[in-house]
Amino acid sequence: MKGDSKMSKKKNTPTEAKKEKEEATATVNNAEPAEETASEAEPKDPAQQALEEATAKANEYLALAQRVQADFENYRRRNESIRTDAYADGRKDTAALMLPVLDNLERAVAAAAESPDEALKNGVEMVLKQMSDVYGKLDVKPIDRLGEKFDPNLENAIMQGTEEDGEPGTVCQVLQKGYLIGDKVLRHAMVKVVPE
Repeated sequence: MKGDSKMSKKKNTPTEAKKEKEEATATVNNAEPAEETASEAEPKDPAQQALEEATAKANEYLALAQRVQADFENYRRRNESIRTDAYADGRKDTAALMLPVLDNLERAVAAAAESPDEALKNGVEMVLKQMSDVYGKLDVKPIDRLGEKFDPNLENAIMQGTEEDGEPGTVCQVLQKGYLIGDKVLRHAMVKVVPE
């Protein structure tokens, strides 16, 4: 009962009540930033934290997968290039090794032309034709520049002709055929050139 009397003795006037209300509002307003600071210091929601960690790991794995894929693509391209180069080198080496055989077949056809044996002549011509067809499939073409201006990229000049053999600086005789494989020289032609 004593407590009731103390409470009843203290009655607020409207001005005092207004002041108390303003003080309480000021206290609440001042306390809000402290609460926000306290909430920032509080640990994040465990689910949100787990999501952020999982997202970071997923991005890391994605970057790793992209690097591995790029490395594999580079490896595949490099191997394809090596395989293509090896095939081209093998084709070139084989064609170069068989050139003496082709030369001998051409000589055999020339020798058989003087022979009375038609079967021999036809047989050697057929073998030469087969060999020429194989070279055609390998993209091997003869260098045929008789009467044209001498080109040191395609021909080796091993003899000099005379002025009567043709125009100065031109090929007047082919002593051994040269061949191209694609656009590269397989064997330079050995030629006789009219001096300039």
